[in-house]
Amino acid sequence: MLMRQLHSPTLRDAPKDAEVVSHALLVRGGFIRKSAAGIYSFLPLALRSLEKVKRIIREELNRAGAQEVLLPLVIPAELWQQSGRWSQYGPELLRLQDRKGSEFCVGPTHEEAVVDMVRRDINSYRQLPLNVYQIQTKFRDEVRPRAGLMRGREFIMKDAYSFDADEAGAKRSYQVMYDAYVRIFTRLGLDFRPVEADTGNIGGSLSHEFQVLADSGEDRIVSSDGSEYAANVEMVPLPKPQPAEIGDDAAAWEVVDTPGVKSIDSLCKFMKCEAQQTIRAVAYNADDQPLLVFVRGDREVNEVKVRKLIGAHVLEIAEAAWFAKTTGLPVGYLGPVGGSGLGEVRALVDHEVLAMPSAICGANEKQRHLRGVLPARDLVAAGLPFEDLRTATDGDPSPDGAGKLRTHRGIEVGHVFYLGTKYSEAMDARFLDENGQEKPFEMGCFGIGVSRILSAAIEQGHDSRGMIWPVSIAPYEVAVISLARDEQTAAIAESLYRDLQAKGVEVIFDDRDVRPGVKFNDADLIGWPVQVVIGRRATEGFAELKIRRSAERTDVEIQGLADRVVAAIEAARQGQSLQW
Repeated sequence: MLMRQLHSPTLRDAPKDAEVVSHALLVRGGFIRKSAAGIYSFLPLALRSLEKVKRIIREELNRAGAQEVLLPLVIPAELWQQSGRWSQYGPELLRLQDRKGSEFCVGPTHEEAVVDMVRRDINSYRQLPLNVYQIQTKFRDEVRPRAGLMRGREFIMKDAYSFDADEAGAKRSYQVMYDAYVRIFTRLGLDFRPVEADTGNIGGSLSHEFQVLADSGEDRIVSSDGSEYAANVEMVPLPKPQPAEIGDDAAAWEVVDTPGVKSIDSLCKFMKCEAQQTIRAVAYNADDQPLLVFVRGDREVNEVKVRKLIGAHVLEIAEAAWFAKTTGLPVGYLGPVGGSGLGEVRALVDHEVLAMPSAICGANEKQRHLRGVLPARDLVAAGLPFEDLRTATDGDPSPDGAGKLRTHRGIEVGHVFYLGTKYSEAMDARFLDENGQEKPFEMGCFGIGVSRILSAAIEQGHDSRGMIWPVSIAPYEVAVISLARDEQTAAIAESLYRDLQAKGVEVIFDDRDVRPGVKFNDADLIGWPVQVVIGRRATEGFAELKIRRSAERTDVEIQGLADRVVAAIEAARQGQSLQW
């Protein structure tokens, strides 16, 4: 490809709405252009990288025995009503009507559509197992799309679905896809971790996320420093500690006037204490019912644990005015004991609070807190339930008993779920087993964020100059950069370009009539993995070669250079580090 013909309009400045590096670089490098909030056009370079990602995915899924299909983008409402998700999914589901008034949705995921397809065609255990996948554009009406391709409303996704005759078969299919994902993300050149995860809106009883490690990641994951254990922080069970010992002569709590003190920070300043000596109250709206959750003041509530414990469909931080009106309790001064008490308000306490020898908390009265509360005495006496409700942090014990947990940031690029019969039961999708009995299909579903992978790769690979692509998904593997000021040098540059093309290298030729500095800046911004500069020493038989990832520059002989580049690229395609 000739650079002067390539539509890659690079920009000097990042867009004002860019929150993360990948968003800024993809726009500056001429990969994407914004159409609307969370909706982007993919320009030629981005599309080349996307097609490489898709090819690797297809090769590994086909190897795993999956078959590619293409399901409708627009799905009849009746299918989502059968599964129960039409009312459960919420405003992220884009709903529409056709000219006849029939209701549809734009697919954010395709469990209902694939179950409908399979239940029409598969009627016997002899036709199982079946695994089908598609690579398709999805739409989820995110309330706050952000970070470019990391959290868009329209995105490209690979989703696969397995159908088996029994749970054992479904678990085997799950493992086959898990292994395929490991191969996919390894071939993509990403540093990733598979971690235990929540099943969320998809449902099911078992799932793993595939997280690309990056400081800008939205997700927090933990791994043990003494074993292979890894999980999303949402899923980490924490052990119940021993309750603090309470002496027979322990004093009662003290009521303290605390005007204007509503936060943990202000409480610590007022009381001259540390956050771990306080109890934090978090007020929730749980399916339109008030809920209070109490944790140690320096901890975070794990909302996934809470939602699962109480079986809530919706769990969100309560608006202060609604909570105060509904409960009669003063928001900002809430506590597990004291004042007029919690009354009929449901309250849960993280079991770590039991180990606190003494605590400061809200008094359930405006402008007042309690000092000297003994949780193992006072909260137990109040009959409050103690559960595992907090989010894991650095230094917590690993659930497998080996080592301590360490936290990382991650970008979710893949997710595998064991669904069981959640959708087949709801949608009456059944087959005849070997005894002639009707049974619902055992299912799994498996997603990969295809377009998100571009952002994840850049978040993991970049420097102050631009993008650093893995060779496997770089839009072009090699750039020949001509600095020719005479016909002989120009001919040498073009000859090398043609030679590399003929040898099967994906090469771009920067033949533009612009200053050398512009060419070098664009080469690093776009991130060509190998850059060959044909300049003033070309007539002497030498070129300059640069490896983008290491920034290593080497003077090399042009004679035999094409074969050496081919060997380096071929090794990189096989997963080895790009070296010269």
